[in-house]
Amino acid sequence: MKITRTTRVGLLAGAVALAGTSITACGTGDASSDGKGTISFLTGNDVTSTTLGKDLIAAFEKQNPSIKVKLDTQPGGQTADNLVKTKLATGEMDDVFYYNSGSLMQALNPDNFLVDLSDQSWAGNLTKDFKASVSTDKGLYGAPLGTSLAGGVMYNRNVYKKLGLTVPTSWREFIANSKKIKSADPSVAPVLQSYGDTWTSQTMILGDYANIQAQHAGWAAEYTAGRAKYADPPALASFQHLAELNDDGLLNKDFASMTNAAALKAVATGTGAQYPMLSSLVATILQNQPHAVDNVGFFALPADDAADTTLTVWQPSAVYIPRTTTGAKLEAAKKFVAFINSPSGCAIQNRDFTPSGPYTISNCKLPNKGPSLLDDVQKYFDEHKTASALEFQSPVKGPNLENIAVQVGSGLTSASKGASLYDQDVKKQAQQLGLKGW
Repeated sequence: MKITRTTRVGLLAGAVALAGTSITACGTGDASSDGKGTISFLTGNDVTSTTLGKDLIAAFEKQNPSIKVKLDTQPGGQTADNLVKTKLATGEMDDVFYYNSGSLMQALNPDNFLVDLSDQSWAGNLTKDFKASVSTDKGLYGAPLGTSLAGGVMYNRNVYKKLGLTVPTSWREFIANSKKIKSADPSVAPVLQSYGDTWTSQTMILGDYANIQAQHAGWAAEYTAGRAKYADPPALASFQHLAELNDDGLLNKDFASMTNAAALKAVATGTGAQYPMLSSLVATILQNQPHAVDNVGFFALPADDAADTTLTVWQPSAVYIPRTTTGAKLEAAKKFVAFINSPSGCAIQNRDFTPSGPYTISNCKLPNKGPSLLDDVQKYFDEHKTASALEFQSPVKGPNLENIAVQVGSGLTSASKGASLYDQDVKKQAQQLGLKGW
């Protein structure tokens, strides 16, 4: 499942080469001692990444005429993971590169391969959760590029207003709202699912993680060590809630074939009332149903106890500097990284892509005019009711989650059996990663 603008799968390739290796800094002489010269910036080869990269470089060079930045690109997915690890291991990495935060960043052996940026002026302006996603006990290695995104429930504001519903804070309230919607108008689907795009089935599981952490603060560490399981409380509730929606007849009739695009249109136009989804998909609504984008609100997947309801957040990817970048090139690279999170850099980010949540650095602010859904997400940040998604806290994620979730969400497999199947799926991957306790 592609959660961020770069993928977070493919942990294995290159890990052995990086695990116990360190490199000696050997920067080339493209930049002179007064900061003049050329550095390179590596990003994805998709249209959004390349457009943003070119625009950032153009503005940076205008402010820093003595420094030139060469744009390099590479494909995403597991190919990107392999290339990044290979380039770091061989000392051929670009001076600044764009890559995942969280567990995939940890797999790069950052203490040996990346420059510690904790002394930079912008470092103190990072959110606690983002800082944790790009740090080890020995240093802070990344600066954000892009916004956060959240996993929760999109809902149609007009349907809620017409029926006098309020945003639910507990699972019982969510089910009650859904049943009221079903009774009021059979033509409106209370809850949308879009298993025609199987990846969407995972939202109910992955987006519920913050609620697990709210109940058990150390769950991610125990999960990584093979002690915590999805088949046991509190994580079992994620599968139970997914099953309950089908058991109670609250889903759209065409849930097995509906696509993500069709579900987004339905929640925007009001033929569907609620849709468990990622906030980043507001960009699709803005593109396809711009007149209806502000009909869509957003709330966190509710926990059984309202006190535990917390928003699950995916941290943005980041820019890093390899330790092979030294001398004047290093100073130029640091300037470029700082520029990305300066007012000028933030303005370019706002212009080049639709934000999917708040920025994770106080230097950057969301545009005044944006989808109102973003205001709903922001409230959870303001109330400190957020937690990073599990993939930022553990490298363990089974490859078959979407298929298992479809079975549970379709009523073909019970919640308890589905959770057990996923624990088995996770075990295989953890053993491949060589994690202790499995």
